[in-house]
Amino acid sequence: MVSQTQTVVRTVHAGLIGSGIQRSRTPAMHVEEGRCNGIECRYDLIDLDVLGVGADALPGLIRRAQDDGFAGLNITHPCKQAATHEVDELSEHAEALGAINTIVFRDGRRIGHNTDWWGFASGFRRGLPGAHVGNVVLIGAGGAGVAVAHALATLGAQTIRVFDIDPQRTARLVAQLAPHHAACRFEAGEDMAQALRQADGLAHATPTGMVGHPGLPIDPDLLEQRHWVAEVVYFPLETALLQAAGQRGCRVANGGGMAVYQAVGAFELFTGIAPDVERMIRHFGSLGEGGGI
Repeated sequence: MVSQTQTVVRTVHAGLIGSGIQRSRTPAMHVEEGRCNGIECRYDLIDLDVLGVGADALPGLIRRAQDDGFAGLNITHPCKQAATHEVDELSEHAEALGAINTIVFRDGRRIGHNTDWWGFASGFRRGLPGAHVGNVVLIGAGGAGVAVAHALATLGAQTIRVFDIDPQRTARLVAQLAPHHAACRFEAGEDMAQALRQADGLAHATPTGMVGHPGLPIDPDLLEQRHWVAEVVYFPLETALLQAAGQRGCRVANGGGMAVYQAVGAFELFTGIAPDVERMIRHFGSLGEGGGI
C-alpha cells in the first residue's frame, strides 16, 4: 500500500558496485520499499565480474552513474576502501572507518557514507536487547570487522579483543579506531579461551560459516550460556556458530539485522524518506536465502 504521506510519484535511480553480486537482496529491498512510498526505484547491479573488470574501473563506473543521474550508489567488496578516494566528502563515521558502502550524489558533489556499522549496531540492539557489551571478543579484522568494532565501541564496549589470522590487519584496526574511541580499549587477542572467560559476548565478522566457507571460527566448547553471540554472516541465517551457541543456551543475533539495516540507512540517504523498518525486515525474510548484501 502506498504511503498516504507520499502522493507524488518520482523515480530514484541507484545501484550497487561490487564483485559477485548477482544474488544480492538489496535491489529487491529498495524497489519494494520505494513502491510502498510512491517512488519508482530503479536499482542496477554493476557487477565487476560480469563486466570483466577489476576495482581499478571504479572511478569510471562512479563517474558514469553520476552523469546518468543516479541518486547514489552502494559499494561492496572489493571497493569499499578504494571508494573513499572517489568522493568529495566523507561522513564522520566513514572517515573513522576508512571505508564507505554508500555514495550520495548531491549538487554535483559526492558524499561517502558507511551504513554497515549502523546496520550492525541496530541489528544488535534489536536481536540482543539489553545485552551487556563491556568486554567483547571480536573475530575478524577485515572491512566487516572494523565496522563491527566501531559499532560495539559506539554501543559502549570498554574492551574489544580482536582475533584475526593476519596480525597486521589486527594492528591496522586498532590503530584506526583507537583515536576515535577514547573510552574503549582495542587489543590484539592472543588466547581465545582466556579472552572468552572474561568476555560478555562474541562478535563474528569473517566469512566462516557462509555457503562456500563451511565450518566454525572457534571451538564451540569455549562458549558459555552467559555469552551472547552476534553474527555478520546471513547466508545462511543460522550459521554453524549460531547453532552451536544456541545449543549451549547463548543468546544469539544472526546477520540478517545488519543486512537489512544497512539498506534502511542507504534508502533514506538516496530518497530522503525514512523507510518502514519492520516492513523491510518482513520483505527481507520473504526473499529466502540470498547470497549477498
